[in-house]
Amino acid sequence: MSLDEVKQDERVRQVVDIESERRPDLQRDAQVVTPIVDRRLPALLRRARDRLDWSRIPRLPEPSTKPVNIGRSLLKQFGLFVLLPTAIIALYLFAIASDQYVAEARFAIRGNVEPMGDVALGEFTTLIKKHNSQDSFIVKDFIGSQNLVEQLEKSLSLSQLYSRPEADFWARYWGYSAIEYLTRYWNRQVAAHIDVISGVITLTVRAFTPQDALTISKAVLTRSEQLINDISQRAQADMLKQAEIETGKVQARLRKAYIGLQEFRNRWGIIDPVKSAEATATTLLSLRRDKLKAESDIQVLRGSNLDEKSRSIQTLAATITAIDQQIRQLQEQLTTDGLTAGASTNMTQALLEYEGLMVERTIAEKLNESANFILDKARVEASKQHVFLATFVEPSLPDASLYPRRPYTVIVAFFCFLVVWSSCALIIGGLKDQRL
Repeated sequence: MSLDEVKQDERVRQVVDIESERRPDLQRDAQVVTPIVDRRLPALLRRARDRLDWSRIPRLPEPSTKPVNIGRSLLKQFGLFVLLPTAIIALYLFAIASDQYVAEARFAIRGNVEPMGDVALGEFTTLIKKHNSQDSFIVKDFIGSQNLVEQLEKSLSLSQLYSRPEADFWARYWGYSAIEYLTRYWNRQVAAHIDVISGVITLTVRAFTPQDALTISKAVLTRSEQLINDISQRAQADMLKQAEIETGKVQARLRKAYIGLQEFRNRWGIIDPVKSAEATATTLLSLRRDKLKAESDIQVLRGSNLDEKSRSIQTLAATITAIDQQIRQLQEQLTTDGLTAGASTNMTQALLEYEGLMVERTIAEKLNESANFILDKARVEASKQHVFLATFVEPSLPDASLYPRRPYTVIVAFFCFLVVWSSCALIIGGLKDQRL
C-alpha cells in the first residue's frame, strides 16, 4: 500500500469518527441520508461513499430484512385485547355468577282531589287536596332512601339476605357495617320507575332466591303504604287542628258579643231598646191623639161662651199642658236633642249602641255556625283515608332467574372491547405515522 493510500484511509477514518460523534443528533433528525449523486466529487469522498453505506446513519443497527406479517400481528392483538377479556367475562357469567330472581309490583298513589262539600271553606279547602304526582315522587325517593334500608335491616336483616352462600363473590354484599354501603348496594338491587303520563310506579326487586325477592318486595310495599298513610294523617291532623283553632276564636268572639249585650242592658236598664222605642212611639202617638181631643173639647167649650175661669176649661187646659210635657219628654228620649239632658236617658244613643252590639252578635253567630260546620266536616274527613297506595299488580314468586343476562352481557362486552381495541390501534398507528 502506498503512502497516499494510507493517508487517504486515515482521512476516511477521521471522517467516520466525526460522524460517529454526531450520531445522536443524526438519529434525532433523520433515519435515512440521501446519497450524494454528483459525480464531480473529490476522489476522497467518492472512495468514502463507496466504502460506507450512506443509506443508514453510521453505527446504527441494520434494518430487519424479515418480512412482517400484519395479519398475524392484528390477529394476535385481537385475541389478546378482545377475545381473552370476553372469554374471562363469559367464564364468570356461565360458570361462577349466581342466578338472581326478580319480583315485580305495580302500584299507583290514589287520592281525593275534591273539596269537602259545597261550602266555601277558604284555606281549609287546600288542606284536603292531594297532589298525586308529588306523592308518587315521594314514594319513589323513599324506596331508594337510607331510612327504608334501616327499617328493612331491622325487620328482615337485609344484609344477611344479600350475603347468602348462594351469591357469588362479585354480586353478593360483603357485609360492611356502615349503613351507607348497604344503601348503595340496595339501590343496585332495587329500582322504582314512574310512568309520567299515568303515574304508575313499577317496583323491581332482585334477590338470590325467589322467596327473598318476594319477601323484600312485599316489605317495600308495606313501608311505602305506611309512609303515605303517615303523610295523609299529618295533613288531616293539621286540618282538624286549624279548624278547632278557628272555631275557638269564633266562639270567643260570640261570647264577647253576648257579654257586651249583657253589660248594655245592665247599664241602660233596658232589655230591648227597639221594643222600648216602639212602645214610646206608640205612647207618643196616643198622647198626641189625646191632645187633639182635648184641644177640640176646649174649642167647643170656648165656642159656647163659657168663661175661661170655668172648671171645665181649666181642666182641659191643664190636661193639654201635661200632655205637651209628656210629649216633649218622650221626644227627647227618641231624638238626639235629649243629649243635653244626659246620655243615660237618650233612647237614640241606646238604639245606636244596641244595634252595633246586635250586628256584632249576628256576625259572631254566623261565623260560629260556619266554623262548627267546618269543624264537623273536618272531623268526618279526618276519619277517612284521602290518600292510599293502590297496588294493582301484586308481587308474585318468580320461577326463573332474569339476571344476570349472560348472552346479552357477553355480546355487549365483546363489542365494547372491540371498540376500545380498535380505537387504541388507530391512535397508535396515527402516532407512528406522525413520527415518520
